[in-house]
Amino acid sequence: MKQSHSIAPKDILRLAIPAIIAGIAEPLISLTDVAIIGNMKTNAVEGLLAVGLVGSFLSAIIWTLAQTKTSISSIVSNALGSNNLDKIHSLLPQVIWINIALGILLYLITAPLASWIFTLYNAEGLALDLSVSYYQIRAIGFPMTLSAFAIFGIFRGLQNTSWAMIASITGAVLNIVLDYLLVYGVTDFIPAYGIIGAAYASLVAQLSMLLIALYFLYNHTEFNLHQLKWQPHPKLKTHVSLTANFFLRTAAINVAIFMSYRFSTGYGEEYGAAHAILMNIWLFFSFFVDGFANAGNALGGKLLGSKDVTGLKYLGKMTTRYGIIVALILVSICTIFYKFIGQQFTDSTAVFEIFLSTFWIVLLMQPINAVAFVFDGIFKGWGEAPYLRNLLFSLTAFVFIPALLIFDYFNFQLYAVWIAFTLWMLGRALILSLKFYQRIKAMEQ
Repeated sequence: MKQSHSIAPKDILRLAIPAIIAGIAEPLISLTDVAIIGNMKTNAVEGLLAVGLVGSFLSAIIWTLAQTKTSISSIVSNALGSNNLDKIHSLLPQVIWINIALGILLYLITAPLASWIFTLYNAEGLALDLSVSYYQIRAIGFPMTLSAFAIFGIFRGLQNTSWAMIASITGAVLNIVLDYLLVYGVTDFIPAYGIIGAAYASLVAQLSMLLIALYFLYNHTEFNLHQLKWQPHPKLKTHVSLTANFFLRTAAINVAIFMSYRFSTGYGEEYGAAHAILMNIWLFFSFFVDGFANAGNALGGKLLGSKDVTGLKYLGKMTTRYGIIVALILVSICTIFYKFIGQQFTDSTAVFEIFLSTFWIVLLMQPINAVAFVFDGIFKGWGEAPYLRNLLFSLTAFVFIPALLIFDYFNFQLYAVWIAFTLWMLGRALILSLKFYQRIKAMEQ
């Protein structure tokens, strides 16, 4: 007799598909910048390197602070599963306003230090100047991005990823259109602003996503910013604790990404530019699979709140299966269009050849990534922030960094970076999947 479940594939796909579309919007903005800047008539390699370096640093900052989205999603989904949404009304405005304040503070601290920051990435000369100019404009959007992400976390906790999808698609489309207009210009109408134009295009995209998120918050949920109370909500401490641990987890990820850019740029500007392309494609693919991690995050928190062990087991099996299928589809498409993909990002023969020689490793990683991201999402939904923090710190310190140093010593160059990433992701996939089924077994006893 077929076993029934409290959730069905349609429940997972209903959350995962909009989450995939919403998730790829942010890396799509970066990919658009990379493709358009990489095909400029002048200073394309330096511009491509600058966009890659700034994108890496922005991702480090935004991913770290955007963990408030994961934390608030976990709290909201647990409250939904236990029918206690009315008890967190005043918590959510506090979280959003904290994010806005963090974004402003972050801009005020990092913008004046931009030149020093990108020197740490081994940027110099024109590439350094372009990095500073591009970053100081993009960073204005910190408060908008962080507050939008907090609102997206509320939506995910409410088991709705469609509203974030609409906001993200709008931002991505605006960015693509404005990129072409502002980077290349329109004869006799709009000057060609180059890399600065790409920065302004991204800023407008961030603003549009925030405005749409606010529209759905006020018109389609029971929450708003006016419910703010100055007395800290009882669950604010839980939120801060979860967020702090997610911060540290993400900091470990960003150490790996920072080192990858530092080493690749150290091999030469062409290697740094090729790595920028590879990393942005890797992130783009990751957000595809991360849609199922988002579904696992939202449903996992809700199922844990209702103590549904059978549903959790089914969730783990199905989200993993879907994630691997999507990863294999992506790999198949990219294998067919292998050279064509590289040609869209650069006119430099040297950068193109380095890309071709390394891209296969990025593709090989995708099914491994799928398993790692799915279980990572479920553990986030469970609020297992300390465990994820410790895991990422351990893997970065004892797998990624040693592998990178060893293969770099033997002059593997960019291969060293991506072999280290592969081993790092393999460790995440294996350990998280084993831990998940151990936890399920313990729940059943």
